[in-house]
Amino acid sequence: MLKSTIGLEIHAELRTKTKMFCGCPNDPEERHPNVNTCPVCLAHPGVLPTANAEAIKSVLKLGLAIGGELPTRAKFDRKSYFYPDLPKGYQISQYDEPLVLGGELAGIKIRRVHLEEDTARLSHAADGSGSLIDFNRAGVPLMELVTEPVIHSAEAALNFAKELQLLLRYLGISNAEMENGEMRIEANISMAEEGADSFGTKVEVKNINSFKAVEGAIAYELERQAKAISAGERIVQETRGWDPVGNRTVSQRVKEEAHDYRYMPEPDIPPLDFGAANAIDLAELKTLIPELPWDKRKRFINEYKLEPEQAEFLAADPATADFFEEAASELAADDTSGTKTLFNYLSSDLQGLLNDANLKIDEQDFKITPEKFADLVSLVVKREITSRLAKNVLSEMFKTGLDAHQLISQMGLEEFGGENRLQEIVREAIAKNPKAVEDFKKGKENALQFLTGQVMAKTKGSAKPEEVCSALLKELK
Repeated sequence: MLKSTIGLEIHAELRTKTKMFCGCPNDPEERHPNVNTCPVCLAHPGVLPTANAEAIKSVLKLGLAIGGELPTRAKFDRKSYFYPDLPKGYQISQYDEPLVLGGELAGIKIRRVHLEEDTARLSHAADGSGSLIDFNRAGVPLMELVTEPVIHSAEAALNFAKELQLLLRYLGISNAEMENGEMRIEANISMAEEGADSFGTKVEVKNINSFKAVEGAIAYELERQAKAISAGERIVQETRGWDPVGNRTVSQRVKEEAHDYRYMPEPDIPPLDFGAANAIDLAELKTLIPELPWDKRKRFINEYKLEPEQAEFLAADPATADFFEEAASELAADDTSGTKTLFNYLSSDLQGLLNDANLKIDEQDFKITPEKFADLVSLVVKREITSRLAKNVLSEMFKTGLDAHQLISQMGLEEFGGENRLQEIVREAIAKNPKAVEDFKKGKENALQFLTGQVMAKTKGSAKPEEVCSALLKELK
C-alpha cells in the first residue's frame, strides 16, 4: 500500500507601490517592457538595495493571520544561481532566518513564510528562434510560503491554495491572480510504502498557474509515481513541469539541493531587529488584521441564518460580502426575514448581470448601491411586486442606477395593481382566448394556467399571480 506525501511552495507577488529593493513602480498592469527599471533592479555594478518596509509588513500580517511565530530577528540572504531572468546571478531571498515560522491554514501546518525578489519575465519564440526579456517584474516583492509535507491528496492541496489566495486578498497584500502570474504554486510530491520510516523520492512540479492545473498536475504525478513504483522502476529526483495540453507532467531538469544555491548572508542589507526602537510595531499591525474568511463564514451562518454553502459564496469575495452586509443592514430595520431572499437575488440575478457585463461588484461602473438593492428586495418580501417584475426592474437598475420605485413609475407598472384595471385585462384575455375558456369548462387545469400567463404578460409581471388566478375564476364562473 503506497502513501502519498505532498508539500507546497507558493509564491505571491505583493501589492506594494514600489519594488522590493528599489524605488521603481510595482505595476503588474504595465504592458510596455523594460520601463519600470533602474540600476538597482537591473543589477548595475556598485548599486545598493534598500528593503521595502511595506513588503515586510505584508508578510508579517500574513504571519499574524495564520498564527505563525514572528521571530525577533530576520535577515536576507543571497541565493546564487544563474538564469537569464536573474541579472545579478543571485536572488536576494531569506534562508535560515525568515520573517515567519510555523502557523496553520485550512488544517495544513505551515513551515515558514519568507520574502524575496521576483525575477524578470522571459518570452520564448514559438519556433525556438530566440527569447525576449522584460525586466519590469525583476525585483517585485515576492512572498514564499512553504507548507509542511502533510498533504496527502490533490483535493486537499487545491483547497489550501484557494484558502491562501482568499486570505491574501482579505489582508489586501496581494491580488494573487494566478492567470497573471501573481500567484504560482510548486508541489513537492513523493510516494512510499505505508508505514515507511522516510518519505519516497521527491519530485517537484513547478510554476503551476491555475487551480485546475494544481489538481490535475498533482493527481497525474501521484498516478505516475504509483505506476512506476509498482513496475519496479526507480523514481528520479527532478523538477517537472505541467503540460496543460497533454494533461501530464514533463521532466525539466535534475532537482537542485539547498547547498547547490550557496546561500550566504546578504552583505548590503543589515539584519532586521524587531526589538529595536525604530522597528515595525507588531501590536499596531495586529489592529490592521480584518475579519478573516473563516470567521466571516461562521458569523454569516449564525447572524443571518445562511446555509454553509451560502456563507461560503459570500465570503469568497470580500466586496460581495460587504455589499450583502450593507444591504442586509438596510433590511434589518424593516424585515429581518428578508436576508435569504436578499442572498438569492444577489447570488443569482445580480451575479448573472455582473457576469454578463464582465463587471465586479466593487468597480466604479457598477451602479446599484446596497441601499437600492435592499429596497427592491423589500418590495418582493412585502409582496408589493412579483418576482418576475423584480427581475425586470433589477435589470433596469443595473443599466441606469435608478431606484426601484422610480423605475416602476417610469415603466408604467404600478397601474396594474388596481382591481378595476386588472379586471379589464382578465376580461380581455378571456375574450381573446375562447378555446382556453372552453378547455377550462371541460375541466382542463392547464387552461387556467394559460390564461393566467396571458394576463401576467399583459401586466408585464406586475400583477400577483394569486390575484390574477382569483380574478379569472371569478370572471369565468
